[in-house]
Amino acid sequence: MATGAREWTGRGVFAVTAGAFGIVIAVNGILAWQAVRSFPGLEVPNSYVASQTFDAERRAQETLGWTLQSDYSAGNLRLTFRDRSGAVVPVQDLDVLVGRATEARDDMRPAFTAGPRGLETALNLQPGRWMVQVRARAADGTLFHQRLTLTVEG
Repeated sequence: MATGAREWTGRGVFAVTAGAFGIVIAVNGILAWQAVRSFPGLEVPNSYVASQTFDAERRAQETLGWTLQSDYSAGNLRLTFRDRSGAVVPVQDLDVLVGRATEARDDMRPAFTAGPRGLETALNLQPGRWMVQVRARAADGTLFHQRLTLTVEG
């Protein structure tokens, strides 16, 4: 046996094993706490009630034939609603939520103004992925809603 070397005992093995598992459990606890703390919440208060009107709302929105395009550059966000022929259409009751998909801290509801190529707003978005939830009404009252993903380069 080499001088100064200690023999492993059951206590030593248990201490190392318990310490390793303790670290793993502590890290998992911290990560779970962070995930729950930063989760923005529910999409809808009651999914069953929301499902009752889903098909009718989807059909009405498809009947409109609208498409929605978004463009973000130089601190400006533009939303363009187009009909089947490609013409820009006016909207009523526009409500837009811009935020991160993973947390509510950066959520904002910007005010848009009508421009020649759609609706525009000045918005300073940090690099990364952003979610844009759009709700608007057609002149006949039909609800249009869509969720877009916007990537801002760094």
